Amino acid sequence: MNRDGLDLSILHLDTLLAHAGRDPARSERAVNPPVHRATTLLADDVGELYDAPKTYALDGMAVQEALRAALVAIEGGAGAVLSPSGLTACTLAILATARADGEILITDSVYKPTRRFCDRSLKQFNIKPIYYDPRIGAGIADLITDKTCAIFLESPGSLTFEVQDVPAITAVAKARGVTTIIDNTWSAGIYFKPFEHGVDISVQALSKYQAGHADAFMGSTIGATKGLFNKIWLASKDLGLGVSPDDAFLVLRGLRTLSVRLERQSASALRIARWLEHRPEVARVLHPALESSDDHAIWKRDFHGASGLFGIILNEAPPERVAAMLESLKLFGLGFSWGGYESLAIPCDPQIVHTAKPWQAEGQCIRLSIGLEHPDDLIADLTQAFARLT
Repeated sequence: MNRDGLDLSILHLDTLLAHAGRDPARSERAVNPPVHRATTLLADDVGELYDAPKTYALDGMAVQEALRAALVAIEGGAGAVLSPSGLTACTLAILATARADGEILITDSVYKPTRRFCDRSLKQFNIKPIYYDPRIGAGIADLITDKTCAIFLESPGSLTFEVQDVPAITAVAKARGVTTIIDNTWSAGIYFKPFEHGVDISVQALSKYQAGHADAFMGSTIGATKGLFNKIWLASKDLGLGVSPDDAFLVLRGLRTLSVRLERQSASALRIARWLEHRPEVARVLHPALESSDDHAIWKRDFHGASGLFGIILNEAPPERVAAMLESLKLFGLGFSWGGYESLAIPCDPQIVHTAKPWQAEGQCIRLSIGLEHPDDLIADLTQAFARLT
């Protein structure tokens, strides 16, 4: 197989996912890269101990490098840094851009563990988190001061699903010299291209759609430029972050089938969301691909598709009834992750914290992650569960 001159940038997505990061020459002609379970790297001489490009396996070997190359080929940017979880990818990006006595603007719909890190750990370094309405758009300009060192976006929010006007925010940020970071996990780096919309740093939880099988933790942080990538890489080394070669292999293996899985999960989720719009138990469906969504116009303008994660707002019902409904589900598991092959459901209200603009809803918020089961079976499961609400 001669890969000389192969231009990944001209390939269709399915082909790109199958070929990105592959180097048969380095893999002794194997299709997949080798997995080096190693800590120590040996040098040929004393000088090489300190001068070699790589002196310790924590920096990553063939399989980690293949995964990093594949992520950049898919999402863009100058370079990717792998970390042990999606949360560490978020915190790494924040730490790489923060400065003492600075301020970071953070979307009010941010992933709760990221919010917890900002409220607890950042404050120890006298770095102030300021939360903003996710629908603020160009109005973010009113919040930027000389102390602002970064703006952290998440679009859509992974609990309340507001879609942000990313180009409007990044245009203001660039004019003011402020770095922008986005949690792009919902789109899997496929349905939204952050660097095309002016974002500086993209983070993802690869544990979700890339791994796809609920069996590996990992995160990625990608810098738009070489300078940003180097800054993130050095921060990662200072923190001693690294990922297991076995986990990197699992994520890379999952990446090969990402397109077909995501296409199926997206279609199933949209079908179920449309069905839920007509259920008497449901007040609202939080899915930006629905025409009824407040954010549909921005989603349609900026996104190429939708993933399998969305929410619903129930009509008012006693908490014990909602718990009974969730506990009666047979195909949906009760679990906090998403993006795997299995469908999941969680009640969101204990996690929702909005301080910039109060969260208002008719009833409890339920998040659904649609897996690879047949949508008819999932609809039947939800139908029998809804009977517990009355």
